[in-house]
Amino acid sequence: MNIIVDAFGGDNAPLEVIKGSLQAVRELKVNVTLAGNEKLIKKCAEENGLSLEGIDILHAEEIFDIHEEPVSLIKEHKNSSMAVGMQALADGKGDAFVSAGSSGALVVGSTFIVKRIKGIKRVALAPVMPTGDKPFLLLDGGANNDCRPEMLQQFAIMGSAYMEKVMGVDKPRVKLLNVGAEETKGRELELEAYKLLQNTPVNFCGNIEARELPLGNADVVVADGFTGNVALKLYEGMGKFMKDQLKGNIFAGAGKLATLLVMKRIKGITTKLDYKATGGALMMGASKPVIKAHGSSDARAFFNAIRQAKNCVSGNMIEAIAGTVCNMQKG
Repeated sequence: MNIIVDAFGGDNAPLEVIKGSLQAVRELKVNVTLAGNEKLIKKCAEENGLSLEGIDILHAEEIFDIHEEPVSLIKEHKNSSMAVGMQALADGKGDAFVSAGSSGALVVGSTFIVKRIKGIKRVALAPVMPTGDKPFLLLDGGANNDCRPEMLQQFAIMGSAYMEKVMGVDKPRVKLLNVGAEETKGRELELEAYKLLQNTPVNFCGNIEARELPLGNADVVVADGFTGNVALKLYEGMGKFMKDQLKGNIFAGAGKLATLLVMKRIKGITTKLDYKATGGALMMGASKPVIKAHGSSDARAFFNAIRQAKNCVSGNMIEAIAGTVCNMQKG
């Protein structure tokens, strides 16, 4: 299995990308191809005493700047590390792609370079979100602000396939993010999506309110991209707030003994809130796995994003989505 990684995506590229990729080669037994300027990659590795043994390099002259218009990826910046890596994926030179670069550009690349699964209307951003129990998948996390009911139906199908095939969840509980639990709640979008989801081959369990998200009451949460992104950003903000509060209120003025006694439990809480442990957000709907790692990813986060990509491939997630959509169209 060959995972293509954008060597120049993210705030800590290329050093942390290289370190995470080397760890993946050793521990996950995968092949990794770094897409990016070969000279700069080798220079970075040499300056930091890192061997590139087991790593292939796919040369790309440019670096796609996060401030560029996303659509420019397929025209003005087709020689960037992101575009070259995604084209190699589309050409069958790899099994999955990982990048910590621009989310918008990855949506464009997934749609127009890698292409969508046949029958899928839109690519959705699908981050894995922590809870007190086990994580859930949120989609759309921000790729499509305006959605039609049938798009939310497809999000449910894709999310359910991911949680079952990659995360090992039996009959994932799918819920629709809404302003109330009753099926009569919401805008026309939610009302119509609710009706469709009742007749979709997934384990649809009704609506879920935002306050329930951290409680582990769903495995897949479906929403339009605008609503999903608001929920995602609030979730991230509350995670940071909780960390700051724990540090400020518990450790401030505490003695060494008291700190040691609670440290283990505190670490357990902060680990659950740490994005580095989950890998990244899947560009759900692309014909091959594309993983969006967090922009500030370190080596550990890149390692976990590559692990996530490997699990998507070995779990045959794309085939599961394609099969379900095909069967629905026939029906």
